Amino acid sequence: MGRRTPRGLRQFFDSISLMANSPWGSGPKGGGDGGPDDGKKPGPRNPWVTPDPADQQRPRKPRGPSALDELLRKGRGGFGSGGSGGGGGGGLNLPDSARLWKWGILAVAVLWVLFSSFHIVPPEKEGVVTRLGSYSRTVGPGVKFTWPAPIERIRLEDVRAIRTMAIGSPNATDENFVLTRDQSIVDLAYEVRWSVRDPELFFFQLADPEGTIREVAESAMRATVANFDLVQAIGPGRVEIETQVQARMQELLNQYRAGVTIQGIAIRQADPPSQVDEAFKEVTAARQERESAINLARAYQQQVLERARGDTAAFDKIYEQYKLAPAVTRQRLYYETMENVLSNVDKTIVEPRGVTPYLPLNQVQRRVAAEPEAATKGGQ
Repeated sequence: MGRRTPRGLRQFFDSISLMANSPWGSGPKGGGDGGPDDGKKPGPRNPWVTPDPADQQRPRKPRGPSALDELLRKGRGGFGSGGSGGGGGGGLNLPDSARLWKWGILAVAVLWVLFSSFHIVPPEKEGVVTRLGSYSRTVGPGVKFTWPAPIERIRLEDVRAIRTMAIGSPNATDENFVLTRDQSIVDLAYEVRWSVRDPELFFFQLADPEGTIREVAESAMRATVANFDLVQAIGPGRVEIETQVQARMQELLNQYRAGVTIQGIAIRQADPPSQVDEAFKEVTAARQERESAINLARAYQQQVLERARGDTAAFDKIYEQYKLAPAVTRQRLYYETMENVLSNVDKTIVEPRGVTPYLPLNQVQRRVAAEPEAATKGGQ
């Protein structure tokens, strides 16, 4: 492959060639004036000299190209200007350069085929192969072969990663209002955890998969919260709301054939609007006090009921004994009742006769009762 001759240099060679072939060109070799008596090969005819008739009758030999013409021809052939015989021994031809160009193009083609045909798919990913822009197949982990680009291309997608989408940030100024069943407004902030189940559907079924997931999440949340009142939405009903929203989202996305699995919903914030936040806190505090009083009353009720059930069970047992021995049971009840009544009285009652009247039983009882108290104080 020859190199091109610059335009200016080509014009220069052409002008020299025209001058060499003009009728005013160089005279005969050796510096003669072209006369018949110089004894040398005549040169081109001089238009200012009258030709000799004898010279006109003399036969002439065919002229060959001049040295300047030969040099110009070689120059044109070497520079690729269209001259004939340019490859025949000219010093300006570059056959080795053309061979290097061929080997370079072949090496580039081989590298292009290698780098665009062999692919390594990691274990956590799957590859979607497209042929001329259309879906062809889905390949798993490993070394995979495809047709070189742009005939076939492969796009990798992580099918094991769990992605998180936040809707309504707790720290942001914008609010995500949702209407409850009792016509109240609650500001919700929640997260959606999802993963890609089918890369083919995820890439080619929906134009904007992540935008579709966000819209489906908002729709499912509003439809679910509408079945709960305000107290349940901000308190004990959160778990049930999360479960129902996850089920609704999965059902809708399956209908859309999105190729996505919803892993879970997490409610991060459920508060009333900021304009009524203080009033709502007061209402919540009053509601908590009411619940606390109700819980205390229920606890006291439970204690009374348990005590009554215990007394009833004890009475039933005593009644069974009373039916077997009425007199003995009656006397026993009398003694137990008197013992409970007179246990805190500073008196001693003795029914049998013959007891010494000056026996200080009351002082003995006081002394016996004081001994444990003294021992307790001494231990402290």
